[in-house]
Amino acid sequence: MTTQQATRQAAHRSIDRPLEQAELPGHMLTTTAARVMAVLRISTGFVFLWAFLDKTFGFGFATAAERAWINGGSPTKGFLSSVEVGPLQSFFHTIAGTWWADTLFMAGLGAIGVALIAGIGLRVAAASGTLMMVFMWLAEFPLDRVTASGEPAHATNPLVDYHIVYAIVLVALAAAYAGHTWGLGRLWARLPFVQRNRWMI
Repeated sequence: MTTQQATRQAAHRSIDRPLEQAELPGHMLTTTAARVMAVLRISTGFVFLWAFLDKTFGFGFATAAERAWINGGSPTKGFLSSVEVGPLQSFFHTIAGTWWADTLFMAGLGAIGVALIAGIGLRVAAASGTLMMVFMWLAEFPLDRVTASGEPAHATNPLVDYHIVYAIVLVALAAAYAGHTWGLGRLWARLPFVQRNRWMI
């Protein structure tokens, strides 16, 4: 191999390396991608936090003031008592409106929303949020084409609906350390109790 050929091959390798690295998982997250993930994190967090606030105070969007949690309304009764599809209908009807179901549901909405917006505890938020989304998917059970009363269920996709998409988004945000950009993720990760319990990152 001549010196000229060797130089040309070295030049090709130096040009190709960034592309090769970009195509391999774990080698590159651009600044733009990190910022997009941050926007996705904050936006998703606001979805959860707004649901918590609206159900708590009854701003008149999804929840009227008289049905607000602080006014004695139940965040779960209306939704769970109207479940008419899936194998867990009786279970959801049983827990609809119970104090512990209301408390767990609202605590989950609020905590997940705050965690996502702040960019902290994303692994815990992803795990708990995914569990919540799975239960809500089961409550709407898009696999059923008709309800228990024989009416059309109006499911648009038998498997992947917005609950599944939200769950995937939560996992992706945690996996990408999305709280490190425009969030408190880096500071949170340095805390001693988080260092000792890495699952809390």
